[in-house]
Amino acid sequence: MSLQAYQAASNRSEDPRATEYRLFAHVTRGLMTAQDTPKDDIQARVQPLDLNRRMWSNFATDCASEDNQLPDQLRASIISLSLFVSKHTSVAMRDPAAIEDLIDINRTIMQGLMPQADGAVAG
Repeated sequence: MSLQAYQAASNRSEDPRATEYRLFAHVTRGLMTAQDTPKDDIQARVQPLDLNRRMWSNFATDCASEDNQLPDQLRASIISLSLFVSKHTSVAMRDPAAIEDLIDINRTIMQGLMPQADGAVAG
């Protein structure tokens, strides 16, 4: 799924959180694949890393908009994460082990996007 497909899907009736979750899942799968590529296969890492960076950049741009209705603190946190992701992507292009940090960030966000009922399963 490309970012354009994500944006088109966001115009449909699907819950925005579900759309964002699917986007994060797609991008994170790409990062996991990139993490397992040989260290000298830089090209195989560049595409998923760039997609992740662009996704975060789009979220930051959206959060910077005055029309964004998220709470200010959450918007600031997303922008801050986007800046970290952008810088850390350069490191990860050279060092596949650094991709794990980006995967962890995405997984954490995915957990927050999951419906509350999924997280409240009795044990």
